[in-house]
Amino acid sequence: MTDFQTALRGLTPVSAPAITTGEHAARIARLQADMRSRGAKAVWLDASSSLTYFTGLTLGLSERIHGALIPSDGAIRYLSPTFERPKLESLIRIPGEVLVWEEDEDPFAILAAGLAGIAAPGTGLAVDPATPFVFADRMMRALAAPVISAQPLIVAQRQVKSANEIALIQTAMDASLRVQRAVWAGLRPGMSTTDVAAFIDEAHQAQGLKPLFAAVQFGEATAYPHGVPHPQILSEGDMVLVDMGAILHGYRSDITRSYVFGTPTPRQRQLWELERQAQAAAFAAARPGAPCSAVDAAARGVLEAAGFGPGYAVPGLPHRTGHGLGLDIHEEPWIVAGNDTPLEPGMCFSIEPMLCVYGECGVRLEDIAYMTDSGPRWFSAPAATLDDPFATT
Repeated sequence: MTDFQTALRGLTPVSAPAITTGEHAARIARLQADMRSRGAKAVWLDASSSLTYFTGLTLGLSERIHGALIPSDGAIRYLSPTFERPKLESLIRIPGEVLVWEEDEDPFAILAAGLAGIAAPGTGLAVDPATPFVFADRMMRALAAPVISAQPLIVAQRQVKSANEIALIQTAMDASLRVQRAVWAGLRPGMSTTDVAAFIDEAHQAQGLKPLFAAVQFGEATAYPHGVPHPQILSEGDMVLVDMGAILHGYRSDITRSYVFGTPTPRQRQLWELERQAQAAAFAAARPGAPCSAVDAAARGVLEAAGFGPGYAVPGLPHRTGHGLGLDIHEEPWIVAGNDTPLEPGMCFSIEPMLCVYGECGVRLEDIAYMTDSGPRWFSAPAATLDDPFATT
């Protein structure tokens, strides 16, 4: 068994190419073609992950509006506070005019004038769904043109990953899987969940990734999908749940493992094996063209057949089976009942049908799959057995 400090010394930085400016430009061209087909004149991208996706620009959300106006044809226009302009210009990868506003000016009037001055086909403004309502409301009052949601335009591209995106996610997932293995090997009686979370962050940093989150739960606390607000101390026989994510060139990893510290009871083995079967059934249901809801139904069906649920009832699976992954930790497609979006090559999504037994324990096995022409592939090998969850098969 390797302790955490020894494990840290064995980790080295990973390497993967970032998304190129050429790929960002191609994304904008596809967005513009889609805008023209739908009759939208421009799309507003706020300081969100969609701004990063299309332009490569990452800005922090604040009370000051800051982002990009993408017309259905022609060059981007950026909107920025005047005092932020020098920094913005040093970060811009896709060239475009910068519209600026002073602190005592109305940036929405400037945005409206910028939209009116665009000689591009279409009408109205499609607004990034991540735009804060306080900004969207001001846009609706300032613009003479219709304001609609840009969600269909944005999601159509973002939920289907390119080969370069998949390679980045793969590298990030490989790094997080190494951290998961190190946690399993390094656990000792008396450790706290905060001790383990701190190691997870350090281990990601040692590999050159930016830590995103580390959710560690022991014992009865594992029954709650998002944990409990107090640390726990590890004891023999505890169920352990470790969920983690990190960032590489903007792209996220996300992986959860559950296992028992010490000798599992028959009940723990039963719950863990049911979770493994539910995850496997969901993966088998993820076929090209199948609706996202079918993946959720397959996982839920395994648990319901064993007497859990039904539906979202606990003991059972109280949440959706999965979510998309990319520049956001949770994004479309949603793997949930009622979502008839067909799976297509390039989609990346988690499969994590957590089995929760409040007052006892919970088991969550989460891995990310991506679709190919022939079916799903795992970024990380699923847990093999309760006794050795990282064994290779």
